[in-house]
Amino acid sequence: MFAVAADDLHDGLSNGRTFDYGGTLRPSTGSVLYSRRSRPLLKIAEDEVGVHDFLYAPCSQEMFEIEYGVTGPHPNCLDNLTVPLAAFGVPATTVTIAVNFFMNSTIAPDGRLAVLPPVSKAGQSMTFVAEHDLLVAVTSCSAPGANGGSARPLQVELTEPTSPGTRLSG
Repeated sequence: MFAVAADDLHDGLSNGRTFDYGGTLRPSTGSVLYSRRSRPLLKIAEDEVGVHDFLYAPCSQEMFEIEYGVTGPHPNCLDNLTVPLAAFGVPATTVTIAVNFFMNSTIAPDGRLAVLPPVSKAGQSMTFVAEHDLLVAVTSCSAPGANGGSARPLQVELTEPTSPGTRLSG
C-alpha cells in the first residue's frame, strides 16, 4: 500500500519518517504513517495482525529478473502502485517504500533480512483513518517470498470521512 497527499503529489509515504516519529519498525494499532515531508497521512486505528513489513521496496520487474531469473515481463507491485497513481498525476518517483501489510519480514542478529510465511489469517483486517485527503494504491504481491508466489485477494472497504476509518482485510 502506498499513500500520497492529494494536495502535494510529491509527498508520499515515508518509512524513515514513520520509524523516526513512531520509534518502531512494526507500526500497528495507534501508529501514524508519515509522509516524506513529515505530515501524518494515515493512523492505524485497529490492527488484528500486528506483523507487517515496512523495510522492503515493492517488488519490481528488475527484482524478478535479478532474484528469480525472469526474462520477460512479470506483474509486480511497483507497476501495480505507480500506474494507477500516475492516472492522478503522481510521478513514479514519488512511490518509494510501500507498507507491505501482512508480510512477515524479520531481522536476524547479524542484520540479514528474511521473509517468513505470513502470520495473518483470512479475514483478519486493519482499519485506518486518513489524516489528509489522500491518493492510495493497494496491491497484493506475487513474489515467492511474500505470498508463496501467488497474489492473494485483498478486500478494501472505503467509508465516508465521518466513519471510523478504512478497513483492509487479507
